[in-house]
Amino acid sequence: MKKNPIIPFAMIAVIGIVAMIVLSQYGLNHQQAQNAEGGEEETVEQDPEAIAQNCIGCHGGDLEGGTGPSLQDVGSKYSQEEIYDIIMNGIQGTQMPGGLVSDGEAEVLSKWLAEKK
Repeated sequence: MKKNPIIPFAMIAVIGIVAMIVLSQYGLNHQQAQNAEGGEEETVEQDPEAIAQNCIGCHGGDLEGGTGPSLQDVGSKYSQEEIYDIIMNGIQGTQMPGGLVSDGEAEVLSKWLAEKK
């Protein structure tokens, strides 16, 4: 009698799939716990250039403008508070949406953009 050669391969595949599910769940729980403690998210919030990656789709890679206006000298047009308000609430009647970043990220980003004169 010959043994079926497919059974060992099927067992290895099932074990591998179960291991991937367990490890993915562990990683997801670990990441959520770290974000709840302020681990990784705090580092991103402190880097305005990383936050500005949310803006490059409309304002261009160097914030030189694209479908949205240039932000390279936005600090000479608006105060930090006005920039913060625009980031959080958008501009009605334009393509500028509000709320694309968290409150803390908007604070860091508005301070950084206000310095661009």
